[in-house]
Amino acid sequence: MKKAYYVVWSGRQPGIYETWEECKAQVHGQEKSTFKKFKTLDEARAAYAAGAPAPVDRKSSPKTRSPKTASANGAIPISDSLAVDAACSGNPGVMEYRGVHTSTGEQWFHQAFPLGTNNIGEFLAIVHGLAELQRRKSKLPLYTDSKTALSWIKKKKCGSKLIRSVQTEPLFALIERAEKWLQNNSYTTPLLKWDTENWGEIPADFGRK
Repeated sequence: MKKAYYVVWSGRQPGIYETWEECKAQVHGQEKSTFKKFKTLDEARAAYAAGAPAPVDRKSSPKTRSPKTASANGAIPISDSLAVDAACSGNPGVMEYRGVHTSTGEQWFHQAFPLGTNNIGEFLAIVHGLAELQRRKSKLPLYTDSKTALSWIKKKKCGSKLIRSVQTEPLFALIERAEKWLQNNSYTTPLLKWDTENWGEIPADFGRK
């Protein structure tokens, strides 16, 4: 893993940190935190000295509505949002996915299966997140770090080549439910692409890397 540096302009303790975990401890749960990832220490020092970038007007900017532009340079993640992610021990292998509130880390849902793939988990996590936000009557945006899952959501179809078997039957039953939900429900939830390069791992990450 490449070395990175995280500048925290506004948080519990502003400064420069060498790991996402240290940075996360300063900004998560903070209503108005400002931070960004840099590739070199010199860049981080210069940015910290220059001060925080201008805030993004998320209410009027169309960039927060599109996964392709939500992580534009200078943008920071929307703290009041839902983040989803999946993890798989082997691919296929034991798979799990979850959704957490981005700023607080509170887990909203979690599912695990004895055999699956990471992409299936990412797809199911998004659909589960959309359904959960609808159940809560919430207008929060949803973050994912999976381009593949976003493409499947757009098609309303899971594109996995995983073989259906007795072992994977419960998983395929849920996939069919998810596809049916997408076909029968409309939603206005902004689906945003998490900018891992600049923000570090998505808050729903299982920390297995």
